[in-house]
Parts: sequence; C-alpha cells; structure tokens
Amino acid sequence: MSIIITAFERSPDGGAGLARDTRVRWALEEVGQPYEVRLVSFRAMKEPAHLALHPFGQIPTYEEGDLALFETGAVIFHIAERHAGLLPENANARARAITWMFAALNTVEPPILELATARLLESDKPWSKQRLPLVENRVRDRLKQLSARLGGADWLDGGFSAGDLLMASVLLRLKSSGILDEYPNLAAYVARSEARPAYKRAFAAQLAINAGKAPAD
Repeated sequence: MSIIITAFERSPDGGAGLARDTRVRWALEEVGQPYEVRLVSFRAMKEPAHLALHPFGQIPTYEEGDLALFETGAVIFHIAERHAGLLPENANARARAITWMFAALNTVEPPILELATARLLESDKPWSKQRLPLVENRVRDRLKQLSARLGGADWLDGGFSAGDLLMASVLLRLKSSGILDEYPNLAAYVARSEARPAYKRAFAAQLAINAGKAPAD
C-alpha cells in the first residue's frame, strides 16, 4: 500500500527544509518507508480536492489506502506507531517521547512562529521595533528551559525519537536568527539532527523540487 504525501510545488523557503513536508519525509526516511509526493500549487491548496484532505488548505497531507491524515504531529505519530524506529518499546519511555512531540509543537514552536511573523510580516509596522525584543525574549525563555533540560545529552530522553525529530524541526527555524547560537548545546543538538542520514535524504528531496532536479540515488 503506497504512501502519498503532498508538498509545495514551489516552497516559500526555496528548499531550506522549513516547509512541514520535510518533517514527514524525515520520519518516513527514519523508518525506511518509501513514499510518493504529489506537488500542489498555492491555488490548488484552496480547491475542493485538497480541502477534502486538509480542511485548512495547507500541506502536507498523508494518504495510505483509504486513510487520509493532516497535521504533521498526527502524521508523524501515526508513522511512529506503525513502524519501528521512532518510539521506544518501553511503555514509559514511549510515553515520554510522545510528551516531547507535544512539547515541541505546543510549547516551543508557538513563540518561534510568532518571531517569524514579527520579522517577516510585521517589520514595516510602526510598533515593530518595540515589539520585536519582547517576542525574541519569549523565544529565549523557552530555549533557556529546553537547554537546561537537555544539558549535555545527545537527545531529549535516551535515544533519538519522534520527539527529537519534531523538536529539531522546530528549532531549525531559528538557525538564521542567530538566537539558537546563544545556546551551544541546542545548536549542537540541531547539528546532530541534520547529520542523520534520514534527515539528509529528506532535505535533499525537498531541495530538489525547488532546484528543479531529482535527488541523486
């Protein structure tokens, strides 16, 4: 039964790996599952066929037989539940990994997205210069807490898990801001994640779409 995901026909980030289909690609690469990609334009994302898969008109979506999913957290949880490699076998460790998945999306990502909005969409507003430091400090508050918890460990809780995959994906959004470099252990954590062969394959596949060429085998 083939897996089909959707991705931007042309990603706003130009293939920098920030579009959320990269997260799903990465998860599928980690568990060794082949998949197909259906590219959609911004216009097509708002049309009935796509809205039937994703009611909010976004990407990615995930189709497997008669199952259709949206929201990367839910998709990655489904992949991790179905295939070995992203969730520990021990019940307590598994529960903790799932907790980190929620933490990445619900606690750490919101202020990071707020910062992206402030910098990209609100920089021309008269109140932007006053607001931006407040938003940046909200991000720093979260990173300080996460940095303290990670300490000198390689991963959040034992071995690499779906929790790390989502957390690293969220933190990747900060690479260009310089804020991540203020927390060396988090910067190293992201670098370890990017060095994983599965991530490299996912990144290359997403980049290839925007570069207009197929990734090398």
